[in-house]
Amino acid sequence: MKNWKRTVALALAVVCVLAFGACNKTTETYKFASGGTSGTYYAVANAMAPIIGGAAGMTLRVDSTGASKANIQLLNNGEVDFAIVQNDVMDYAYKGTDLFAGEQITSFATVGAVYAEVCQIVATPDIETVADLKGKTVSIGDSGSGVEFNAVQILAAYGLTKDDITVVNADFGNSSEQFKNGAIDAFFCTAGAPTTNITDLASSAKEFKILDIDDEHVAALKADYPFYSAYPIPAGTYSGVEEDVQTVAVKATIICKADLPEEAVYNFTKALFEKKAELEAAHAKFKELNLDYATDVGSVPFHAGAQKYYDEIR
Repeated sequence: MKNWKRTVALALAVVCVLAFGACNKTTETYKFASGGTSGTYYAVANAMAPIIGGAAGMTLRVDSTGASKANIQLLNNGEVDFAIVQNDVMDYAYKGTDLFAGEQITSFATVGAVYAEVCQIVATPDIETVADLKGKTVSIGDSGSGVEFNAVQILAAYGLTKDDITVVNADFGNSSEQFKNGAIDAFFCTAGAPTTNITDLASSAKEFKILDIDDEHVAALKADYPFYSAYPIPAGTYSGVEEDVQTVAVKATIICKADLPEEAVYNFTKALFEKKAELEAAHAKFKELNLDYATDVGSVPFHAGAQKYYDEIR
């Protein structure tokens, strides 16, 4: 009898210990750098966090940041673990050129591209082409931002420089407000289409158009900057824009610290694709996610965990 009681007591003790451990089990927390709270990066990251975090057995904490360049610097400083960035900006960082001239950073790795970030040039109706921006007041994004480099490169394809325009450096929200108020004639916005600030502009009384980049100038851009691709904005994407517009795009790409555990990045990447339907329901940008698009991002190597997943499913 005593042996039986002792066995039961030991069994109960084991159950209690296991139960206590299960109840107190914690998941690893990873910080995810996004962008400003009004931008697509922030919305996309917050859509991802609970879905991917739950499937990958981790907690993803989304931080609002200054977007691409700031995100790479935060990764390099060890302040965040994952980030979403433009693939042109990560190319600059990895090679130490343009936006990262004299500041080469190679401490990050690619997870995968998610959706197109479209170079949208919003202008008053009297402006017909990018060449017509000469002599106009134009917002080209925050100073030192990826948008500013997109603007400078697109202007150059048309034979223009910043000296040919009156430059305003403003973020998307301020650019939209200044455009509504007539303070500027045009602004550059590199973001998923549709993007909130242009959608809001379309709901106002202010008339505008999105400038087309024709095949000749797309080819010129791609010759100098291979990370660009032609991108059509379908008619009706924005109220009042009734015709298709061709422009160019870069890719919104998830990157991570190069020294993150392989298992963590593998689980993250696997969840990104296996939970695609849930992600699509949470944010429309995930409709653009596919394997070929995700793995065609440029010069920065994939993290071993992401590469392992891609090798398994090809």
